[in-house]
Amino acid sequence: MKTSTIVRKAFAAGDMVRDAGLKTPEDVQRFDNIVYGEDKVWQSLDVYRPKATNIEEKLPVIVSVHGGGWVYGDKEGYQYYCMSLAQRGFAVVNFSYRLAPESKFPASIIDTNLVFGWILDHAEEYGLDSENIFAVGDSAGAHMLGLYTNLCTNPEYAKVCKEKFGIQTPQDLKIRAVALNCGQYHFGLEEMSNEMTDNLMKEFLPEGGTPEKLELVNVDTYVTEKFPAVYLMTAEKDFLKEQAPLLEKVLKEKKVPYIYSCYEGTKKKLEHVFHLNMKLADADRCNDAECKFFRHYEDRIN
Repeated sequence: MKTSTIVRKAFAAGDMVRDAGLKTPEDVQRFDNIVYGEDKVWQSLDVYRPKATNIEEKLPVIVSVHGGGWVYGDKEGYQYYCMSLAQRGFAVVNFSYRLAPESKFPASIIDTNLVFGWILDHAEEYGLDSENIFAVGDSAGAHMLGLYTNLCTNPEYAKVCKEKFGIQTPQDLKIRAVALNCGQYHFGLEEMSNEMTDNLMKEFLPEGGTPEKLELVNVDTYVTEKFPAVYLMTAEKDFLKEQAPLLEKVLKEKKVPYIYSCYEGTKKKLEHVFHLNMKLADADRCNDAECKFFRHYEDRIN
């Protein structure tokens, strides 16, 4: 059985338990199932806003890049987390993207790029402040967001990706800050080898993940001093916990502003992507801190 099949079943069961009984908050306005590409199923997004605000009022934007091992997940599984961010005064864009192994790299990065382009094109329609765009990503989503941010800030990396894959980021896009949560940022280190991740990468990458392709998807390799401010988060029982210090080292070397937090639970030990569980007070603590971090980097002139 493919690792992706096992992951999809296990993750779906966990998400069902996590979100059982949750409903759309009364103070959130939803715009659902907006198609941003050619695939009406996988290339679709939702926009959430605080209901108390008028659509003419432009709000700072948070884009959520969901996790799921590159092979699982969609916007439905992230709706409650993303709406909780909207309750904190943001317009939140929650999107689905094409998954591996059916759609291999760089399909999900191409989709992410389409979403950021969509935001710039539809800012007036949905009250999106395109001068204040932020992004969150967790697990595989943190990896993807890290790669995409490199595309936006590292001209050499962008040139390679344009030549190989035809990806070109929107010229006017500026991501002010990102939150990278419980992510994978480097592959190929024997001491950090994880069988599940290794197998997923074989399904995610063309040709089963050649050394050249693996090098191309290492986030830390391509970070420059132009990378935006980062809230780098992990947790005490996160199985990817050792990845965060690898990225922190590079952020420090490149003098990128960042906060590094390894969260410990108030009642029980916190595991991978705990911040997605809206029933946990510790999730609120983390999400409050990340939104406060974004506010610090918001351009309030506009």
